[in-house]
Amino acid sequence: MTERQEQTAADGEGAVMTRIGQAVMLQHAGDREEARTRFLALWAEIGEGGDPLHRCTLAHYMADTQDDPADELAWDLRALSAAHELTDERVSAHDKSLAVRGFYPSLHLNLAADYVKLSRPAAARSHLRLARGAVGALGDDSYGDGIRAALDRLEAEVGEGAVGE
Repeated sequence: MTERQEQTAADGEGAVMTRIGQAVMLQHAGDREEARTRFLALWAEIGEGGDPLHRCTLAHYMADTQDDPADELAWDLRALSAAHELTDERVSAHDKSLAVRGFYPSLHLNLAADYVKLSRPAAARSHLRLARGAVGALGDDSYGDGIRAALDRLEAEVGEGAVGE
């Protein structure tokens, strides 16, 4: 473990997620550049081999700060890869109400959107199918409703055969 990774671990679970949350707030307030800078600094601390929950969360939000759709795709792929390493026990240690399967609809939706931006409709459709297949993991709440609505919109944008090819 590098010195930076040790510092991140020493900061504790809450501190890392708090720092990610602070960068997300900057991003939502319109300061994408500062959010991106903070995400990159955190990524340097966490590293490719760091806690998968931290990597998944950070990469998921980092993707949204990218100007280039190919860079956005790369970060969304990192988020998905980290999610594959997660366990329900790890996610539950952070928040008892979460389960790994609940991450997949959003992750695949984001990847589908990336592929639409990159004019790769077949790849977009593939991820739309995966997202649609995972929506059962979402709650009947505003978050779940938002993901389902975004999925409907993107399927309409991609056009015929979005989930049925």
